[in-house]
Amino acid sequence: MTSTAATLKSKPESASRTDIANAIRALAMDAVQKANSGHPGMPMGMAEIADVLWRQHLRHNPANPKWADRDRFVLSNGHGSMLLYALLHLTGYDLPIEELKNFRQLHSKTPGHPEYGMTVGIETTTGPLGQGISNAIGMAIAERALSAHFNRPGLDIVNHHTYVFLGDGCLMEGISHESCALAGTLGLGKLIALYDDNGISIDSEKGNIKSWFTDDTPKRFEAYGWHVIPNVDGHNVDAVEAAIQKAKAVTDKPSLICCKTVIGKGAPKKAGTGHAHGAPLGDDEIAATRQVIGWPYPPFEIPPAVYAAWDARAKGAQLETEWNRKFASYEKSHPDLAREFKRRMTGELPVNFSANSASIVAKTHEKAETVATRKASQNAIEALAPALPELIGGSADLTGSNLTWWSGSKAISKDDAGGNYLFYGVREFGMSAIMNGLALHGGFIPYGATFLTFSDYARNALRMAALMKIRSLFVYTHDSIGLGEDGPTHQPIEHLSSLRLIPNLDVWRPCDTVESTAAWVAAITRSDGPSVLVFSRQNLPFQQRDERQIAAIRRGAYVLLDVASPKAVLIATGSEVQLAVEAQKLLAAKNIPVRVVSMPSTTVFDRQDEAYRKTVLPDGIKRVAIEAGVTDFWRKYVGLEGKVIGIDRFGESAPAGQLFKFFGLTAENIANAVREII
Repeated sequence: MTSTAATLKSKPESASRTDIANAIRALAMDAVQKANSGHPGMPMGMAEIADVLWRQHLRHNPANPKWADRDRFVLSNGHGSMLLYALLHLTGYDLPIEELKNFRQLHSKTPGHPEYGMTVGIETTTGPLGQGISNAIGMAIAERALSAHFNRPGLDIVNHHTYVFLGDGCLMEGISHESCALAGTLGLGKLIALYDDNGISIDSEKGNIKSWFTDDTPKRFEAYGWHVIPNVDGHNVDAVEAAIQKAKAVTDKPSLICCKTVIGKGAPKKAGTGHAHGAPLGDDEIAATRQVIGWPYPPFEIPPAVYAAWDARAKGAQLETEWNRKFASYEKSHPDLAREFKRRMTGELPVNFSANSASIVAKTHEKAETVATRKASQNAIEALAPALPELIGGSADLTGSNLTWWSGSKAISKDDAGGNYLFYGVREFGMSAIMNGLALHGGFIPYGATFLTFSDYARNALRMAALMKIRSLFVYTHDSIGLGEDGPTHQPIEHLSSLRLIPNLDVWRPCDTVESTAAWVAAITRSDGPSVLVFSRQNLPFQQRDERQIAAIRRGAYVLLDVASPKAVLIATGSEVQLAVEAQKLLAAKNIPVRVVSMPSTTVFDRQDEAYRKTVLPDGIKRVAIEAGVTDFWRKYVGLEGKVIGIDRFGESAPAGQLFKFFGLTAENIANAVREII
C-alpha cells in the first residue's frame, strides 16, 4: 500500500473534492477496460459537473427512485453511461459494484447505453443523440402542467427541476433544434441543461471538429429564448456551482450552461483527443492516469470516505419525508385532488374506464355513421377525454387535418401551463420524443399527430417508445392513396408494413367509426407499450356488427362477414375492408362463398392464442389480403398459394376514386383473385 493510500484510508471522514470526482473517473475507465468496450472520455470529463449537480442540487431518494416530486436527470449523451452508473452506485441506489464490473455484459443492469426499466434510477433510455434532451423537455412540460393542475396556495406538491447532460452530438442532431426551440417558446424555467463542450466527436480521430461543427451554440440558444451561461470551467466546482445557482434563479426561461471540459480528463496521452471518446484507454494509460490523478486504488475499489461523501440516502429520505408531510396536508385539504394525483402518477386509469369505454363503443355502433376515420378518431377523443384528464394532445402543425382538437382542448403556452394540448409546430421528430418524455414523467398519456408519410421523420422516437414500453400514442392520418391529389410525396405506401416491424409497437388501422373508437380504447388501456393509430382522410362506410364481433375488435382481427363452408378468406384493413365486403357480394352472386376478416391490428392479432387465430383464419382455406400498401408483409397470412392485392410502387396525384381504380384496388379485382386461387 502506498503512503497516499494509507493517508486516504486513515481519514475516512474527509474525502477531498478531487477524490470525489476521481471516483467517477476510476469507475468509468476501469469498467470500460474490463468490458473492452465503451466510452470513458465523457464520464472522465464531466466528473466535476456531476459532483456539483448530484451532491449539491439534485433532489432524489435512492431508496425510492419513483418518488413523484424528485428532480429528473437525463443523460442525453448516453454513450457516457458509466457516468450515470457510477453516480447511481455511489449515491446509494440498488446498483452494486458487481453490476459495474459487468458493464456491457449479457443481462447485466449496466448495458452499453442507459435503458429505462433495466436499471433503477434511469429516467429514460438514451443513446440515439438528441432524444434525451427532447425527452427532458417533455418531462419539464409535464412538471409545469401538473403543477398548474394540482398545486394550491402553500401546497406545491409538484415542484422539481429537470436536469440534462448533453454533448456536441446532441446539438448536431436536428431534433435538438426542433425540441429546444419549442422549450424556449414555452419558457420552461425549471429545465437546466449542462453542455459538455469538449470539442471532440468520433471523427476527431481523423480530423478537427471545426471541420464539421462551427455553430455558435450560445447565440443559437439565446435565439431560441433560452437563458445561456457561457464559458464555464467544467472542472472548477465553484464555477459550476455558481452557474447552476444562476440558472435556478431564472424561472421564465430554460437554461443552458456551456461547460468547457477536457474529454478523458486525467489521461496523460489521450485526454483531449478523439481516442478517449469511444474505446478503452488501455492498461498502460489507465496506470498512468492513476498516477496523474492520485488514485492509488485497484479497479472498482472506492475508499469509505468517498462512499460517505457521495451517499445520498439519508438526505434523500429526509427530502421525501418533508414532501410526504406536505402531501399529507394537501390530502387533508384537497382529498379529491390528492386521489387524482396519486392515480395519475401511478398510471392507473379511472376505475370506471372499462365500463364507460364499452358504452362509448356501443353508442358509436348505434349511430352507424359514415365518416372519415380521422373524424371518427376525433369523435372518440371527444367521448373519452372528459373522463381522462391525463390525456395531453397535440399535432405537428396539422391540427385541422389530423382532427386531434376536441371541445375540451386548451393550449399550453408560456403564460398558461394549465392546458392539455401542445401546438408542436412542424417538428414531427421533436414532438414524438417530447411525447415520450411526457409519458416517462408520469401523470400524462400523450397523443400527437401528423400525416402517416411523415412518420418517417419520427421513426426513431417510436422505436425508443417501444423499447421503453411506455404509453405514447402516435396518431397518423391521411393513410394511403386515398388522400388523393397531394400525390406520391404524401401518399404512404411502405409505412404501415414498416411500422408493424418495430417490436412492441401496436399498429391500428380501423375501417370505420366503431373500429376507430375501439382502437383508441385499446391504445389507452395498454400500459406496456406505445400504439400507432392510423386514420383515413376519406369517408369510409359503417360496417354492421353484433356484440360478439364488437368485443372481438380488441383482439386485432375478427370475422366481419361469414358464410357456411367458405371457399376463401378475404383479409383487409382500413379503407380496403369496404372493398372486401363488396367483393364478397360479387362472389356470392356467382355461388362462391367467402369469409371477410377485418384485421385492424396485425400486431395485436399475432399475440392472440393459436386457437383464436385459427378460428379467424382456418387452416386449409385459401386467402387473399387487401391493403393499399406494399404486399410482401401479407405473405405470412396468405402464404405463397394466396394472393395479395396492394401497391408496390409510389402513388400518383389524382382524386382518390381514380387512384383506387388505377392501382387495381377494386371489388372486381378482388373477386377475380379469389377465382384464380380456388
